[in-house]
Amino acid sequence: MMRFLLLVIVTWILMMMIPCMAQNDTTSVKVGVVLDMETQMGKIWLSCIELGLSDFYNSHPHFKTRLILNIRDSKEDVVTAASQALDLIKNVQVKAILGPHSSSQAKFIIDLGQKAQVPIISFSATSPSLIPSQNSYFFQTAISDSSQVKAINSIVKLFGWRKVVPIYTANEYGEGIIPYLVDALGEIDVRVPYRSVIPPLATDDQIKFELYKLNAMQTRVFVVHMSYDLGLKLFSIAKKIGMLERGYVWIITQDFTNLLGSSLEYSSNIFSSMEGVLGIKTFVPQSKELDNLKIRWKAKFYKDNNLNNFFDATKLNVMGYWAYDSVRALALAVEKIGSSIVNNDAKLNNVTNGGSTDLDSFGVSKIGPKLLETLSGTRFEGIAGNFSLDNGQLETLTFQIVNIVNGGGEREIGFWIQKLGLVRTLLNSSESNLGPIIWPGESTLPPKGWDFATNGKRLRIGIPVKSGFNEFVKVVNYDSSTNISDATGFTIDVFKAVVKVLPYALLYDFFPYVKDDGESAGTYDDLVYQVYLGKYDAVVADSTIRANRSKYVDFTLPYTMESGVAMVVPMEDNKRKSAWIFIKPLTWDLWIAILCFFLFIGFVVWVLEHRINEDFRGPPSHQIGTSFWFSFSTMVFAHKERVISNLARFVLIIWVFVIFILTQSYTASLTSLLTVQQLQPTISDINQLLKSGQRVGYLGNSFVYGLLRQTGFPASQIVAFDSAEECDQFLTMGNAKGGVAAVVEETPNMKPFLAQYCNKYTMIGPIFKTDGFGFVFPKGSPLVGDVSSAILNVTEGDEMNKIERKWFKNEQNTCSNSDPKTSSNNLSLSNFWGLFLIAGVSSLFALIIFAIMFLHKHKEVLLDSNVSLGKKIKVIFENFDQKDLSSHTFRKNNDQPNDGYDTDVVEIITSTNNTNCPPSPSTTNYTIPNSPASM
Repeated sequence: MMRFLLLVIVTWILMMMIPCMAQNDTTSVKVGVVLDMETQMGKIWLSCIELGLSDFYNSHPHFKTRLILNIRDSKEDVVTAASQALDLIKNVQVKAILGPHSSSQAKFIIDLGQKAQVPIISFSATSPSLIPSQNSYFFQTAISDSSQVKAINSIVKLFGWRKVVPIYTANEYGEGIIPYLVDALGEIDVRVPYRSVIPPLATDDQIKFELYKLNAMQTRVFVVHMSYDLGLKLFSIAKKIGMLERGYVWIITQDFTNLLGSSLEYSSNIFSSMEGVLGIKTFVPQSKELDNLKIRWKAKFYKDNNLNNFFDATKLNVMGYWAYDSVRALALAVEKIGSSIVNNDAKLNNVTNGGSTDLDSFGVSKIGPKLLETLSGTRFEGIAGNFSLDNGQLETLTFQIVNIVNGGGEREIGFWIQKLGLVRTLLNSSESNLGPIIWPGESTLPPKGWDFATNGKRLRIGIPVKSGFNEFVKVVNYDSSTNISDATGFTIDVFKAVVKVLPYALLYDFFPYVKDDGESAGTYDDLVYQVYLGKYDAVVADSTIRANRSKYVDFTLPYTMESGVAMVVPMEDNKRKSAWIFIKPLTWDLWIAILCFFLFIGFVVWVLEHRINEDFRGPPSHQIGTSFWFSFSTMVFAHKERVISNLARFVLIIWVFVIFILTQSYTASLTSLLTVQQLQPTISDINQLLKSGQRVGYLGNSFVYGLLRQTGFPASQIVAFDSAEECDQFLTMGNAKGGVAAVVEETPNMKPFLAQYCNKYTMIGPIFKTDGFGFVFPKGSPLVGDVSSAILNVTEGDEMNKIERKWFKNEQNTCSNSDPKTSSNNLSLSNFWGLFLIAGVSSLFALIIFAIMFLHKHKEVLLDSNVSLGKKIKVIFENFDQKDLSSHTFRKNNDQPNDGYDTDVVEIITSTNNTNCPPSPSTTNYTIPNSPASM
């Protein structure tokens, strides 16, 4: 027994001596640690660094290098942090620095590390302004705040919020994320109307004053990006003044969310003051190593700080994981370099003793470039996930979205993945949504993101002032002292109906857009622009939705069904030109087409009938006259000539059908011209006005003036009018007497005018397209969506019909034709080209068949090689000019005795045998004794 006990003691002594012997062969490498050691976070992160270093060397006892930590307290001060880093670099000769604690401190220390070629490794400085790619000796082993703006973007887009107010601290950390956040929100057309800046050392009164200012605005969506302690103070005050009730939206960024519950002094009441808040949190995959680390860290931390495990609520956070992984990465990089290089570097540094921090005697680390290269290539699976530095920066592709609830802490509601956006769970990435959310005030309905200011501010609504065309808007009861008035009109009634449909009360006052003398202060474009300038909160008028206006303001959906710009012109009586009215039913191209086809059909019938029909033979002038007569006589079906050929009959059947359709159409069109349409517009095309130099009118202050100028009208050719009576006067005078030839104006404005003067004028068009009338609001106004939805409810219901009947129907009933729209009764070639195509194809088809049959019958002439081509063509035409004696018409006559045809036939045959050419019909002797024709 004694021998066994002695053996165990000896073995234990030898095992204890092995690490000591190994340590005697190792090289110590000094590294600095700069943290705010007086804070809870600083203590947590330092314990993680020490634990990470201990775990690393316990798992790698054979490594030849050992990191020796030199800890400095930055005391939450930028200058102190820079001074401590300078001392570590210059006097202690550290090869790297872990820290500093904050982004503001890192900004100064980075420059020191760059000059001394000492890597600065920060696991807690997350500001995007600390760009590792521009500072080669700076390594950001934390997730940059710029990475989370896309996740915030996706949340805002999901719930359709249009305005967001960021609340951030006025330092390097707070301001660094703002440009990235504003750009990300701008991609989804979300505005940032205000930026709330909180001093880093703000008092309760300063925070309360800023929150009251935010509460007086309409926007209710806030993104909080500030330090943990200051953020907790902000929410505590916001809870007291009622800004965590229904309707509010609070989103906190990753640093704030990551540290929730880590503070010993705040953990007891933190969740009660932040209930309903959404948080962006760095996603850390769960693992056995992580669970084991939490247990060992808690035991170490509580022992080092003499804390009671049962009552203390302090817990490890993701920055502690990054600290743990960062020191392991540094230890691994130093080991890869090798102890010989590290020892050699120690001899090369030029050091000034005495604790001087003079920058002029700054040494340069020889190991720095090599350590920089090695750290950049270090990759391993860390506690917080994959440790890989891309351009000196740790990156992540996934964020966790949590909901803060009272009594339950953080509740996971979804994830944001770089390539997929928002997803409910990582296992089912196709479900693009978030889980149930408890919003501030214990509401389960998503807030609309805005509300009326708590100071009870009423909307200032601008309205136009016009001397005429007041059916849409008319100013009444104007008070020059307050500049407030009442208003009536179609547009006003529609707006009031829309406000009644809204799910909340909308307080407003009408402000006429006038000068001091009560006259209109400008055009509609000027009125709309006042909303952009902030003079009015909205414009309720017959304002047309235009692209150039949409650059500065937002329009609701149109509340008018009709849109566009039309031309109103006087009408004239058709009877003044009745002498040539018979020509108007058909256009000139159709008249010419009909004439050409009459000639063509006559020619076709003559070709098909000439050799077999006596009616189409005789002298040339007789044949031409007969062909044309026959063709034109088909128009009234009065042709007396016989048609013998089947091909000619086929052609004639098609042509008679075409003629029938044409005559019936002509008759119907002429009847319409003579009986129905007695009035025609004097001008049917705006280009006629432009070419002839005639004047056109438009309603004063309308955008139509600019539209006419763009069309090409000079200013001298454009005349403004203010009322319906003045418009009628100008049109009655006409261009020759100093008036206008036409009026160009929006269709809704011209409808009431035509209802009053329907017997004198008519409307052409619309000649330009517009999107109708809409209400005007500032860019990004949350009212636009609600008012547009309310407009749909009003226009789709019976309320809109009542409003229209109130303002327009009575006037429309005064005329039997309150909407005279001109249309042309002329028939053109395009209406009948199909008929002409059929007639033309059938005629050509008959001609081709006839030509084939004729040439085949006289093929011996074509195949005679002794006759020239010119002679062959001449013989073919001479044969065509002769009678076809084989036709049944001539055979029938030959069978009759003593009819005289035998003599002619013999004479023709004899002449043919003697000359080899057929005699001309004009020279042949047609003496026919005893024929019936001579009796």
